[in-house]
Amino acid sequence: MSVEYSQVSNINELRQVLALQKINQESAITAQESKSQGFVTINHTLEVLERMNTPHGHIIAKNVAGEVIGYCLVMLETMHSDMRILTPLIQKINQLTYRGHKLIESDYFIMGQVCIAKDFRGQGVFEGLYRHMEYCMSPHFDFIITSIAKRNTRSIRAHQKVGFQVIDEYIDDTEDDWVVVIWDI
Repeated sequence: MSVEYSQVSNINELRQVLALQKINQESAITAQESKSQGFVTINHTLEVLERMNTPHGHIIAKNVAGEVIGYCLVMLETMHSDMRILTPLIQKINQLTYRGHKLIESDYFIMGQVCIAKDFRGQGVFEGLYRHMEYCMSPHFDFIITSIAKRNTRSIRAHQKVGFQVIDEYIDDTEDDWVVVIWDI
């Protein structure tokens, strides 16, 4: 399988990210599929994805036909005003210390969402996306932080396999349980 990893460079790639996101929303798949395959929770708009893509581009995986088959979104802390769902995570990060560093004083970004097309799961694309993200972002940041719904056990395991560590948990306004994970890049 040949997969190319890069940063988003045009609007068509962002539209493909949105299409992949739409079919993998928790509300768009069965309960069994969300449990076994994982799911995404946030539904972005094209405008928000464009703003998030600057100054650091999202990471994408493309198949040989040039179609986006996976993505990892780069989100700076400043984007939380556009996405209120992130407010509890930002509040939690601002309280945490990791390896002697107050995270509020550290250089980090939030991995906004990761998704792999169904036909490409279990083939190393998840790890490939994160390795490319590490390559692109390590000159600018010390940590990647994200939160994962506690019920999304497949995603938690996949993140830990890549190198993320669970550092805390919280409950959001909707009473959903989340784990906070960090990767020292």
